[in-house]
Amino acid sequence: MVRLSDLPESEREHLLAKNMPPLGPPVWVNNSKASALLRIALITTAGLHFRDDPAFKFSDATYRPIGNNENAHDLVMSHSSVNFDRSGFAEDVNMVYPIDRFKELETTGVIGSLARVHYSFMGAGLLPERYQHSTVQLAGMLKQDRVDAVFLTPV
Repeated sequence: MVRLSDLPESEREHLLAKNMPPLGPPVWVNNSKASALLRIALITTAGLHFRDDPAFKFSDATYRPIGNNENAHDLVMSHSSVNFDRSGFAEDVNMVYPIDRFKELETTGVIGSLARVHYSFMGAGLLPERYQHSTVQLAGMLKQDRVDAVFLTPV
């Protein structure tokens, strides 16, 4: 692990600006449904999108939709962190967006169903409050799709 003192000043300042106080106690929702009845959405912070979609910019707090029936192997990654190793994604999209594994869970009845649309954000660049508008909007869309739970893959 690299020491802060070994980083260039701009990177050190960027990381220190993210030294935030704890968010407080988590707000948990007790789930009364069996997993075989749950509708699940996937959300990743890997900066995934389809080639024809706009690429993520470094300070981008928006999201890109990924339709459940679209071919996940057509996704590209515009994650901007030079510290992120993309080789796992290049070999298997499921490393950052485990859609094939979740489709298997759906087929075998372990989960009830998958959302019609899943979502990708660009991780690592912004402070949490910058995502507020997008996440509130996204929560409404997940609710409309009757999603019970989200599986988050932070990258």
